[in-house]
Amino acid sequence: MHTLYKSNQLLFRIPALVLFSILFLVACPIRGQAVLKKQLSSSDYDLWGSLEVDRISPNENWTSYRMTYENGADTLFVKNTVTNKVYEFPSVRQTIFTRNNYFIYHSKDSIHIFDPESNREESFPASQNYNYSQITDLLIIEDVQENKLLIKIPFGKILRKISHAKNYSVSPDSHSLIYITFYNGINSAQIVDLRKINSTKTITKGSNSFENFKWSNNSKAVAFYSKSDAYSIKSLFFLALQPEKLFELNPAMDVTIPNDMILADKYGDALVVADNAKMLFFNAAAKSSASNVPESKVEIWNTNDKWIYPDEQSRGNFNKKQKIMLWQPYSRSISAISSDSLPKVILTGNYEHAILSNPKDYEPQFDFQGPRDFYIMDVKNGCKELLLKKQSAIYWDLVPSPLGRYIAYYREKNWWIYDIATKSHTNITLKTGVSFQGKIRTFEYNTTFGNPAWSKADKEILLYDEFDIWAITPDGKYVRRLTKGRESKIKFRIAKIPSKNVLAFTYSGLVIPNIDIEKEFLLQAEGDDGKTGFFRWNKKTGEEPIVFRDSYISDLNYSSKKQTYFITEQKFDLPPSLISCQNTSNCKTIFQSNPQHNKFYWGKTELIHFKNSKKQEVKGVLHYPADYDPQKKYPMIVSIYEEQSRDLHIYKNPTSYNAAGINSTVFTTQGYFFFLPDIIHESENAGPSSFDCVTAGTQKVIDMGLVDSKKIALLGHSFGGYETAFIINHTNMFAAAVASGAITDLRSYYLTVGWNHLKANMWRFATEEWRLKGKTPFENPTDFDRNSPLESILKLDTPLLMWTGKEDTQVDWHQSIEYYLALRRLEKKSILLLYPGENHVLSNPVNQNDIFERVLQWMDYYLKDEKKYTWISKAMK
Repeated sequence: MHTLYKSNQLLFRIPALVLFSILFLVACPIRGQAVLKKQLSSSDYDLWGSLEVDRISPNENWTSYRMTYENGADTLFVKNTVTNKVYEFPSVRQTIFTRNNYFIYHSKDSIHIFDPESNREESFPASQNYNYSQITDLLIIEDVQENKLLIKIPFGKILRKISHAKNYSVSPDSHSLIYITFYNGINSAQIVDLRKINSTKTITKGSNSFENFKWSNNSKAVAFYSKSDAYSIKSLFFLALQPEKLFELNPAMDVTIPNDMILADKYGDALVVADNAKMLFFNAAAKSSASNVPESKVEIWNTNDKWIYPDEQSRGNFNKKQKIMLWQPYSRSISAISSDSLPKVILTGNYEHAILSNPKDYEPQFDFQGPRDFYIMDVKNGCKELLLKKQSAIYWDLVPSPLGRYIAYYREKNWWIYDIATKSHTNITLKTGVSFQGKIRTFEYNTTFGNPAWSKADKEILLYDEFDIWAITPDGKYVRRLTKGRESKIKFRIAKIPSKNVLAFTYSGLVIPNIDIEKEFLLQAEGDDGKTGFFRWNKKTGEEPIVFRDSYISDLNYSSKKQTYFITEQKFDLPPSLISCQNTSNCKTIFQSNPQHNKFYWGKTELIHFKNSKKQEVKGVLHYPADYDPQKKYPMIVSIYEEQSRDLHIYKNPTSYNAAGINSTVFTTQGYFFFLPDIIHESENAGPSSFDCVTAGTQKVIDMGLVDSKKIALLGHSFGGYETAFIINHTNMFAAAVASGAITDLRSYYLTVGWNHLKANMWRFATEEWRLKGKTPFENPTDFDRNSPLESILKLDTPLLMWTGKEDTQVDWHQSIEYYLALRRLEKKSILLLYPGENHVLSNPVNQNDIFERVLQWMDYYLKDEKKYTWISKAMK
């Protein structure tokens, strides 16, 4: 049940004894005195929780948000944004506000409808699932224990009780309900128009079950399978609604399906219904030939194979994989879309064409994903022709327009448009004079900034450059820059729509939306100075801020009214809060998480600017110790990876359960500066350029007079572990180091398999982490040795702690063993921690706490001269 809280009561879950103490202090304030703060200890960590924004009511008077805690506590709050009335709902899920501002939620085995204005509630026990139609204001509740569906108005009467029901699906437009009943051994598929609640029609019936409903995007058609008790597919149904007509595809009776194929649904996207309600794409597989003859399970790794054996077993074997087929029920036509030679499929927005490719075209090659030849097929007649040769296969580099006439692709540092109607290719960005690619992804070379949408009716494609959004017609003749971010170094991006996935795919193709740029839309903004926020954009005024300030602003939410925007805000020294804004001068705090934060000493962050030896401008984030005293010099921990300055305002809950043993808040509350320098990796010199940026940034902090230059440690995990291992071999700047999950020997790592992605790790040396441009350790050993920690291990004088999981599938854990054995043979003091059963990061809370404690003790031992830790002194004496 929910609990009502007054507005002046505490809204966070903490142990009863602590709560009693705090309430006592509230009841007996000390007049005229500042609140006394205390040092944070590990016993305090469980007070902290994480904030998640949930829903906004249509009238914008109510918002729901959730707080979760490490001990498993999960509480959702519903708060009035005007009166501050608050309700608490422990451990609930599947929430929604109705169009009348009622709150619906699922708790344990019940569905609850709650009116926050009147505090009335009704519930339906033993319920498994529900669906709410905003358009019809109807609630559909599934009770699996009693096998029935209820259709009702929230706080109104039950309009329908459907007995013997076992599953259902509501159309995307919420107008239609299809459901299945099972009675006397017969399954019946029936459909209801929710606008005419008694208009039930039986679609089909039989002894087999009906499952896997898939609607067209516009709700004009629905498809589903008929399955036997053994869950093998017997037939496929297609129901067109306007006008209503049912079709069945039964492989046992339909000669249009090859007799060696069966219907299949192994993959979640097996069914795709076209919006024209005349085409259905489905999966078919070859009939298996069962054999009782035992066979050897030998793995044959053939050097002539396009892919190595594990990759082939996972993604290859195209002759054994399901094929995508097209059924055109009105013409009783079945045709194959994919094939053994062209297994990958991207559908155009109108489903009339398929873009086909084979990922093995240019294999073997040694990038993570090689280029392909792309073909375009007219799905109605099967005719296909070459579209692009040796084109990037990265999903964001080739995207069909939403309405299907155009295909946008990135090639030769420009965006191109292929017009399917005229079969013409046009370079649309050549004359802009602006680059549409840059460094945006960790460890990668420059990639495209992106194609987020098209304008209404596919009139203009929207593209990102480094800062701005551009609108360009498909023929490239009309170009306009919608935003003015470059002038102020603010990066503008189209804001995510609440409750919608950022990435949507149909088969192998990215699906992007149309947006009406004649009307106002919302932007997310990120300044070069660390400011973040959201803006409105319209064609008259351009971009105007909703909220944009020196903090981390995220999680935009709003109702259909869009008069008030609900946003989360945080800084390193400000726990996440839920705020509401109408404009920059009218923002207020709705909920402040973790109010106990103010009772403890806390650090702050500062954006640091420095230059490397190449005179490149580099940034870093410096975290100050809690209760900082400018008269003192402090020890410092430098944590490295690649670009980290975007974490300037991220609030980190203090915890001893950290997957990589690193927590900036804990380090600062333990009296350390904590520094995150960005690293600009130079091609063919990942190690030396890491050394350059890290030492330059560290020296900048030393020159600021804040830290003890003899009490600085270096810390890194994964590639950061590699960088750490390399850097400490070339400088005595650091008093201690921790390198975890590290790559230590580039020659041997080149010849390992990344078992998480089943590829040889050679791709990491081509265009990604080490950027060696396809060089190998056989022809170019000096390039590998120059960047390899193992080759410079003789220079190591810094005390080194290493750790890794013994089931690491990201970085072969034997890399740490190699380095340990080399250190042992050279009689250099070091410690290696191996965690059995753990992968690249630690998941067992016992191990998480263990590495947290050991890393902190390692730092205390070398940076604070606390020599009491025998596990260290025994190894390092």
